[in-house]
Parts: sequence; structure tokens; C-alpha cells
Amino acid sequence: MSTQKILQRLEQQVEVLAKEIEPIASTPARQARFDVALFSTHGTRLRDYLAEVRKNLAHLILVVDERRPEQVAFLAEKLVAQITALQRELATQTLRTTDQSRLDTTPQDLYHKLAEHQQFERRLIAMIEDRESSLGQQSTFAQQKKIQQELAALEGRLMRCRQAVKRIERNIERKENGF
Repeated sequence: MSTQKILQRLEQQVEVLAKEIEPIASTPARQARFDVALFSTHGTRLRDYLAEVRKNLAHLILVVDERRPEQVAFLAEKLVAQITALQRELATQTLRTTDQSRLDTTPQDLYHKLAEHQQFERRLIAMIEDRESSLGQQSTFAQQKKIQQELAALEGRLMRCRQAVKRIERNIERKENGF
């Protein structure tokens, strides 16, 4: 497949994504939706992330025209990862609950959620330890860089998981105190 056809295909994917995001593009989230390794945008609305994808697509087209293969490869990989992340975010929108419905749960549900998140936290810690141990065993810079990126993403997930644990603990405390 030629480079121009690939670029056209990416443009089509971005436009399809834009149409899918449109109904909820301005809906804010409580915190940034993606890891900083994936998006430099720190917004809470999907339209902010879509704007970054469009900017990266325009930059990709520019570096293709300038024939800079290293930047083309990097930007193409990042753009595909960003598009995939936004598609995944769209697919999970129905699973997202509002803050109010989260507060309406019973204490037993909160304890169950707390146990689940603590289990997620343990698994993330184990995954980080595993990646850290394999980092020193890598022989090439590219392999080390890949593992470092994975570590950054895992540490971001761990941070968000710990924030969720604290939020659940506060909700349990409020429920137990009658609020």
C-alpha cells in the first residue's frame, strides 16, 4: 500500500472518529482521560484529544512530504496509538457512571469496589516490578525505550488506581457517617 493511501486511510479514520466523538465531545471527565505518554493534552474533554490527533495527523503529512523517515515512523505509531485509545474510550462510555450514581451505591458495593481496586493495584505493582527487572536485561536501546514507555504507562495507571482507592475509601467513610 502506498504512503498516500495510508495517509488517506488515517484521515478517514480520524474523520469517522470525529463523527463518533461529536455527541460527547464536550462532556468533561473528572480527570485527564489518558496517560501523558500518549497525549500531551491534559484536558478532560474528548474534543481536546481529537484536536491533538488532528494536529499530529497534519504533522505526519508534513514530515512525509519532507521525507523524514524516523519522524514518520514515530508519528505514525503515536497517531495509531492515539486513535486506538480514543476508540477504546468511546467503546467504554456506556460503562462510565456519573459521580452521583457512584455515591448511591450501598456500603457492600463500595467494599467490593475497594477490594477490586486493591487487587488491581497489586497486579499493577507486580507488572511494574516485572518490567523493571526486565529493563536491565535488554540489550538494545530500542528495547529499553519500549519498556520505559510501558513503565511510564503502568505507573500512570497505578497512580489513577490509587486515586480511585482513596476516592472509594472516602465514599465508604461518608456512607458510614451517614452522609
